[in-house]
Amino acid sequence: MVFYFKARPEAGDYTIFMGLDKYENEELIKYGFPEDIWFHVDKMSSAHVYLRIHKGQTIDCISEGVLEDCAQLVKANSIQGNKVNNIDVVYTPWANLKKTASMDVGQVGFHNSKMVRTVRVEKRINEVVNRLNKTKVERKPDLKAERETANAAERAERKLQLRDKKRREEMDRLEKERQAEVRSYKGLMVAEKMTSNKQIASENKSLQELEEDFM
Repeated sequence: MVFYFKARPEAGDYTIFMGLDKYENEELIKYGFPEDIWFHVDKMSSAHVYLRIHKGQTIDCISEGVLEDCAQLVKANSIQGNKVNNIDVVYTPWANLKKTASMDVGQVGFHNSKMVRTVRVEKRINEVVNRLNKTKVERKPDLKAERETANAAERAERKLQLRDKKRREEMDRLEKERQAEVRSYKGLMVAEKMTSNKQIASENKSLQELEEDFM
């Protein structure tokens, strides 16, 4: 079971989601998307909360409002973190999550600790948590199938981009050849014109010499 929430509407169309337990968390870790940002209460047990940003966006694109929604949801779904104030929530891109065979179910590490950010949550804001819970939807998604569908779409898009690139390169090549032919033709015309002028000058000279001889 995966729970889906909608971030504050004024921030745009953003979906926040989390697994029911550590087994769903394991699936979310395995079949995440490049656009997913992972949130967790630092040094405490909590839900694994994800924010799916838009394609082309990065972690720097997350607004303060959406960041607050995610942090509050993580805090509210931490047994220990929900009871205390001034906790830290860490977040990082899904691609930075590291999973090894020795780790327990649902446990993760990081490939690069420098890519992990921290936001301080002073206290629970019920207004935010209640608003998010009103948008809550429960689903049993086939995460593997969703990931495979996305992969197929990405491959098709890359194939189309590659085809377009080759078409543009071929058009550029043909245009360069055409311009080279034009330059060559112009050069030929100039050479022919110069030769013709020389011939005319030569003919004029010969006529003058004949006239002088006649005189």
